[in-house]
Amino acid sequence: MSGSTRRTGHSGRDALHTAGPAPAGPPPRPVVAALMLGMALAALDSTIIATAVPQIVGDLGGFAVFSWLFSGYLLAVTVTLPVYGKLSDTFGRKPILLTGIVLFLAGSLACAGAWNMAALIAFRVVQGLGGGALQGTVQTIAADLYPMRDRPRIQARLSSVWAASSVAGPALGGLLAAGAGWRWIFLINVPVGAVALWLIVRHFAEPQRSPERAAARPRVDWPGALAIFATGGLLLTALVQGGVAWAWLSAPSLLLFAGSALGAALTVLIERRAAEPIIPGWVWRRRTISAVNLSLGALGLLMVAPTVFLPTYAQAVLGLGPTAAGFVLSVMTLSWPVSAALSSHVYNRLGIRNCAVLGIAAAGLILLAFPLLPYPGAAWQPALIMLALGAALGLFQLPLIIGVQSSVGYPERGTATASILFCRQVGQSLGAALFGALANATLNDRLAQAPSGIRPGLPDDLDAVSRALEHPGALTAHATDYLRRAVDTTVDHVYLGAAAAAALALTALLVLAPRRFPVHADVRAAGEGEGEPGGS
Repeated sequence: MSGSTRRTGHSGRDALHTAGPAPAGPPPRPVVAALMLGMALAALDSTIIATAVPQIVGDLGGFAVFSWLFSGYLLAVTVTLPVYGKLSDTFGRKPILLTGIVLFLAGSLACAGAWNMAALIAFRVVQGLGGGALQGTVQTIAADLYPMRDRPRIQARLSSVWAASSVAGPALGGLLAAGAGWRWIFLINVPVGAVALWLIVRHFAEPQRSPERAAARPRVDWPGALAIFATGGLLLTALVQGGVAWAWLSAPSLLLFAGSALGAALTVLIERRAAEPIIPGWVWRRRTISAVNLSLGALGLLMVAPTVFLPTYAQAVLGLGPTAAGFVLSVMTLSWPVSAALSSHVYNRLGIRNCAVLGIAAAGLILLAFPLLPYPGAAWQPALIMLALGAALGLFQLPLIIGVQSSVGYPERGTATASILFCRQVGQSLGAALFGALANATLNDRLAQAPSGIRPGLPDDLDAVSRALEHPGALTAHATDYLRRAVDTTVDHVYLGAAAAAALALTALLVLAPRRFPVHADVRAAGEGEGEPGGS
């Protein structure tokens, strides 16, 4: 082995790894701009389409299946994350990022030309295939370009892209759908993606690989990739559609869960025999990465409460319009990147694990405070809670991502980054299913206990209750108040469930995560080891 290889900072069966490039000075501004534009493509796509659904359904039909516009995209992003992570470690970041942008733009153009709902859903899946490459590879390149002490700055910039998209996306989608037409929601991606593509091609130069890696013939575990696609697709379809398109204990749900269990067993067998598995065993053998995977999976579960149920609470209980309800949620995205940018001052003093423990413990207490809000209350009260929640989660998520990325060398960073993003996405899908079931059970119980004088004619699910409260003229004042209180109780229970998810994340950190995150030998050689006090 040449002098460019060093043993990792981990013990056990970890292999020798080729040293990755050390960040040499600040990266070129065009590259940073390209990363932000690439992240903007994925971030805007998650929010801009929501307000245009009525126009899309009115033009193409397919009301019964329109939810797959979101589910299909989410499925494609989630199941491809680990595959792209491994491919970026094998072939380099640049070709994978370029492939993701091209796929996303091709899907966007195809979506703009869709002739019916089935075609639009299929093309959204193509977009998702590109989105999976964008999300994981952008995060990995950011870690490659910035030393550990400076990563909060670039991560805060990327977080600000998500924050701006969550605020501007719904408004922009509504304006385009009402003015130019819904097809422009997809066409607007083309100039943004084209600029990102040009900047990456022209300004992003990947460092040369060592002679050993350059001479080695890349081996891709395609059977493992297909098994992951199938298993993830079956599981996420069961979680997303269960309780919506069919009952949880119905034949479709049971068959999908059984198929995903068999697929998981097959995936483990394939990956154990593969020379270069898509999801290597070290992702779960190393305490640092497995603890963060579980913690960020719990974060994905937790985030369903504010992102899905808070707008319903703001409109149905507080009586706010859609724009004001969106603002109540968006304040969380304002404090999150600010807190993330400042988190280095905390973890440089306390250590990464302690900083994350502090953040998630505070988040749990904040979530427990939500059910204590008065009824009906004022809009500033939940907004203040969301502001505090964003600040707490900024201290929790970013240090863990940085800790994992600094615990591995360049040849493993894409796989490690993709694994934590994958777990967060799966947690979000699981949270939507669990909290959706919890919300429906709570609401049904409240409706069953309604006074006999108002029970006839009451809506029977959360969506129907929300629609009824938007136009309360057909309800008596007593019935309207009862429904508002029922929604208030329902969302309170969901926030209690989110607090339980925070407790799960806290437990994973305390039980599994090392007190001091290890810092890879390559990272130490680059002068980055000071980011984790006493890192070993």
